[in-house]
Amino acid sequence: MTLVRADEAELLGTDSAAIRLLADGRDTDGAISASRTTLAAGIDGPPPHFHRGSAEIFFVLSGSLQALAGDRVVTLSHGDFLVVPRLMPHAFRTVTEAADVLILFAPGMLDRLDYFRLGDRVLKGQADPRELLATQDRFDNHFTKSPLWSAARPHQAS
Repeated sequence: MTLVRADEAELLGTDSAAIRLLADGRDTDGAISASRTTLAAGIDGPPPHFHRGSAEIFFVLSGSLQALAGDRVVTLSHGDFLVVPRLMPHAFRTVTEAADVLILFAPGMLDRLDYFRLGDRVLKGQADPRELLATQDRFDNHFTKSPLWSAARPHQAS
C-alpha cells in the first residue's frame, strides 16, 4: 500500500508552476508514478517529448489545459482524462485559466520523481539545463520537435 497525505507530499516549483510529488514506481511496485501539477494561466509545461516505456495520463482536477498529443492539439477541461501512449510526442500548457492536474505514468518509473527534482534545480539555477538533456535515457524523457505545437503557440518556439 502507498498512502501520501496531501500535506506530506514534497512540493517543488513556484506559485505559478508547482508540482507535488506523490509516488514513484519504487513506491508502487512499478505500477505507477504520480504527481499533481498546478499551473497559473499562460504557463508552459515541458516542451514536446515522449516516453519509450510508459504512457502518461492526465486528469484535470480543475481549470483547463491545452495539450499536444501526437498529431492533435486538444483542450482539456475540469474532469477530462487523457492517456498519451508511449512513444507519442506530447506537451501541455495553460492558456486563459489556471489548471490543477493529476499526472500518472503507467507503468511507473522507478526514479521519475528524481527527474522533477532535477528540473526544479535547473529552474532555480542550481543545475545546468544540459543535465536534463544528458538524462533523457535515465528518466525516459526524450525531447523532440513538433511543428504542430509550434503553430498552436506562434509566440514561442518549441
